[in-house]
Amino acid sequence: MKYALVSDIHGNLEAFTACLKVIEDEGCQKIVCLGDIVGYGANPRECIKLVREYDMATIAGNHDFACIGKTNINYFNSYAKESTLWTRKVTTTEDKEFLNSLPLVDYHEDFTVVHGTLYSPELFDYIQTTYDAYLSLQLLENQVCFLGHSHVPITFFQGDMISYILHPEITLEDGVRALVNIGSIGQPRDDNPRASFAIYDTEERKVRIVRVEYDVETAAEKIRKAGLPEPLAERLKYGR
Repeated sequence: MKYALVSDIHGNLEAFTACLKVIEDEGCQKIVCLGDIVGYGANPRECIKLVREYDMATIAGNHDFACIGKTNINYFNSYAKESTLWTRKVTTTEDKEFLNSLPLVDYHEDFTVVHGTLYSPELFDYIQTTYDAYLSLQLLENQVCFLGHSHVPITFFQGDMISYILHPEITLEDGVRALVNIGSIGQPRDDNPRASFAIYDTEERKVRIVRVEYDVETAAEKIRKAGLPEPLAERLKYGR
């Protein structure tokens, strides 16, 4: 089975459609969405529509829950808070009902998915250190868990000790569990402006992080025209 795993779309329609074209060209049989369909970008409704049209197995991210008031936005920075309030205004009741239906964790035959962490998915904490990774790896019920949230692709392994790599191609060795952060489609933060998602081939036991060029200028201009904060547009050019 060949899966595409997407995360942190953040209302960036240009990045999302560019990635979907690559996913189709790659012949992926199923798409799994790891949350944060909305927030920051100017096309939350269109991105929700595509997730539903492609029948993606989808979990919730913190911005999805913030849109429907299930996450407290007081801890959000000012740009995230402003974009959340805007997203609440432009999304429909049907959009919000869909976001409200999303689980925090999902279990597939060969892998698990969560937006933030397995140890407290409802808190949307980040996995940024080997200790953070250790806490989730102890709860992993199969070999690999895919996640997003930090917008930075990185893989943590549990062997004799916790290690990590930034390499875009990962082989899942027998007896070694892994957490794979697949990066962000709509707002990369690893100094690479190209959209990021993953392809997982369950037969070959290989994961590949895919980077895709998209029309950054159009996505940025839409953010400006929507009246959203200028930094949300500008950062797309630099992947920060």
